[in-house]
Amino acid sequence: MISGKMLKDALISAALTLSEMKKQVDELNVYPVPDGDTGTNMSLTLANAMNALSSVPDDAEVSEVASAAASAMLRGARGNSGVITSLLFRGFSKGLTGKKEAGCDDIANALEIGVEAAYKSVMKPAEGTILTVARVASEKARESSFMTNDPVSLWNDVCIAAEDALAKTPEQLPILKKAGVVDAGGKGLVIIFNEMLKAFRGEPRTVSSEPKIVSDGKYSFSVEDDETLEITFGYCTEFIVNVTDTAKKPAELREYLESIGDCVVVVDDEDIIKVHVHTDHPGLAFEKGLEFGSLCNMKIDNMRLQREKKAAAVKAANEKPVPAAPEKQFGFVAVANGSGIEAMFTDLGADAIVRGGQTMNPSADDILRAVYSVPAETVFILPNNKNIIMAAEQAMKLSEKTICVLRTTSVPQGMSAMMNFDPDSDFDTNRMNMTLAAEKVQSGLVTFAARDSSFSGHEIKAGDILALENGRLSFIDRDVTRAAYKLTRKLMKNLKKNAGFVTVMYGSDVSSDKAAELENIMRSKLGSVDVNFVKGGQPVYYYIISVEPN
Repeated sequence: MISGKMLKDALISAALTLSEMKKQVDELNVYPVPDGDTGTNMSLTLANAMNALSSVPDDAEVSEVASAAASAMLRGARGNSGVITSLLFRGFSKGLTGKKEAGCDDIANALEIGVEAAYKSVMKPAEGTILTVARVASEKARESSFMTNDPVSLWNDVCIAAEDALAKTPEQLPILKKAGVVDAGGKGLVIIFNEMLKAFRGEPRTVSSEPKIVSDGKYSFSVEDDETLEITFGYCTEFIVNVTDTAKKPAELREYLESIGDCVVVVDDEDIIKVHVHTDHPGLAFEKGLEFGSLCNMKIDNMRLQREKKAAAVKAANEKPVPAAPEKQFGFVAVANGSGIEAMFTDLGADAIVRGGQTMNPSADDILRAVYSVPAETVFILPNNKNIIMAAEQAMKLSEKTICVLRTTSVPQGMSAMMNFDPDSDFDTNRMNMTLAAEKVQSGLVTFAARDSSFSGHEIKAGDILALENGRLSFIDRDVTRAAYKLTRKLMKNLKKNAGFVTVMYGSDVSSDKAAELENIMRSKLGSVDVNFVKGGQPVYYYIISVEPN
């Protein structure tokens, strides 16, 4: 039988292993555009469960462990892969409701419920994905439940079936076969299942956090981030000495620093000495350093204050959010990234902004907390990215408030929807009008290829300029300005001479001069179309282009 402690250890081990292997999963992504990668999203989702399980006692029943993990995953789910993973384990939890321990039938039932929930969450489920891997594993679990009474043996069969299904994903999705990879989400799930098997078998795994590396050129320090360690000396002190007295030895400085603190690191070169020390007297450390030369890059951090702030933030994040009392009928939450774009949504009436986008997929809990901050009876959510829609819909299921997720897949769609909101109209009318407006707008994105790829008939090299037309790769270029102009013309053509308004939001990597150059080209060549340029400040995308009809 699988006890609560066995399941707890298994899930923690899975979270740790996936965190270590997330980059391997990320690299399986066949889409060339920078995004919130699959391995990262799944890892962050499981990390929520691991944090929640740290407060679950070892003698808890298997149902309690499963419930705590599932609830944390649902709230922390990021990206489509993270949401699907959370739904698989939510179903797993439902199948173990009321169970002190789990046997073979219990596990088979739990997997079946999870797979059913995951398939229902996807509008058009495709085979050759994480869904396929989960389904095949579930089917094998049911088959094995008739053959064995040993749940560990059954889970071994589950892992073998999952790996076999993963190996076949390239035959089910041509894009995977062409790229020569297996499905990333499926790979993540196989890692989870395999690590759970190791834990079920009692194979030990060292649960330790890797030290963070604080780097400054070729010099780096390891800084342990362990909340259980007592802070003996309160100030993290760092500085660089530009050596002027070559007769003095760095060992003398190290010896002195060890007398007034701990965690001493002294790295010396011919011309400089880099210093790191925890001490209660930063001034004394600086004074001693001055005996060796002039100082630069001086930094002092109050570690006790940092810990207090971090603890308060963790406490606030773990507290259940309370919905704001309604003061109006309708409110808005928009997902956006970039100061200019955030300001535009605020000007259009957004009550709360969740920072996120292509490479920053917010969790369901992030979105839920934003919703609860809005003092409205009904809150519209604008995800503005296809990989955030599922997390938004998950927040809707968790919410005590009335929520409507408008399935906007781009910033232009979100803005067009908000511009068509009428405070005097009812909910159904507004939902219909905003949805129709979002569907009519043409969205263009100019970005760069994050990796070499063969995609949609294009051979792409890392660094190529990519033009995306309504979410699909349109063409590849070498020049950002030319690509933006060409893409705008294509978007206008889609509206069949009915294009009336062009809004261009330029990103953080585009200078004002380059944006002005593109603006001049557009104003001189796009005829009577109303052209508007805004400093969006967004990362990843050089330009976000919106073309709306008259």
